[in-house]
Amino acid sequence: MRSSHTLRRPADMVEAGLAPPERLAELQRVAERYAVAITPAMAELIDLADPQDPIARQFVPDPAELDLQPDEAADPIGDDVHTPVEGLVHRFPDRVLLKLVSVCAVYCRFCFRREMIGAGKPNGLSEQALANALAYISTHPEIWEVILSGGDPLVLSPRRLAVVMKRLGTIEHVKILRIHTRVPAVDPARITPALLRALKSSGKTNYVVLHANHARELTPAARAACARIIDAGVPMLAQSVLLKGVNDEVETLGALMRAFVECRIKPYYLHHLDRAPGTAHFRTSVVHGQELMRSLRTRFSGLCQPSYVIDTPGEGKVAIPIP
Repeated sequence: MRSSHTLRRPADMVEAGLAPPERLAELQRVAERYAVAITPAMAELIDLADPQDPIARQFVPDPAELDLQPDEAADPIGDDVHTPVEGLVHRFPDRVLLKLVSVCAVYCRFCFRREMIGAGKPNGLSEQALANALAYISTHPEIWEVILSGGDPLVLSPRRLAVVMKRLGTIEHVKILRIHTRVPAVDPARITPALLRALKSSGKTNYVVLHANHARELTPAARAACARIIDAGVPMLAQSVLLKGVNDEVETLGALMRAFVECRIKPYYLHHLDRAPGTAHFRTSVVHGQELMRSLRTRFSGLCQPSYVIDTPGEGKVAIPIP
């Protein structure tokens, strides 16, 4: 039986038929360490007859997540050393990442911030921490762009989001606000007129970057939610993560990129998986990623070509060459 509410406990997932009862104990062990949430929209997509379903693989806990590798790290891209004040990452000269919240509508089993978000962590920045972050941005005129992330900033209420957007709107040298989110796909009903007004309340140029990894995530409801954003005057880009068993075949990856373009969303980044704890079972090689990108270039429209990138603590985001 599928659920009409977000599944947050392994017992809920078993009851909804997303995992057999005999797996309950092992799922609970994973949930004790990492946050769990599957929205009704994503639970409905899972094919219960397919043990390798790519939607389930992204969201249903797996005991392989407790198999830690020596080259994995809690902060795999090195954000901590570039955090001048709480909630703010300043890795690149002209832009900062503002981590407004530490919660998401869904929790990806491969998340690179999985040690920092979810149950037991603060829900988001305190008023004082937010004030400190905005003060830092205000006093650094080289900052041209602010990227709102977390967690997922679109889990905020429209009222709260509007407050943050308007405060950012008062900072003259900030010209671009970019919101990274999964919400339009995983909880499309949240994209309401009130949320759209909040997105535009800063008076700045806004972009929404959607994270999705399989074409099935772009359901009719998700496509309609994205259309509402775009029709409101907010352009959309897309980012995906290359994941073994989810999108590591050219036809699957190409179908995802075509789905984005059909939604008027430009594919932006294809991320090579970060080495977060317990994610080795999702990892592909860079060589395989390069082969996929070569095939994508020869078989799919130029509109469907993301940049294939890897994020490293020392160098930041680096484009992977496609020979």
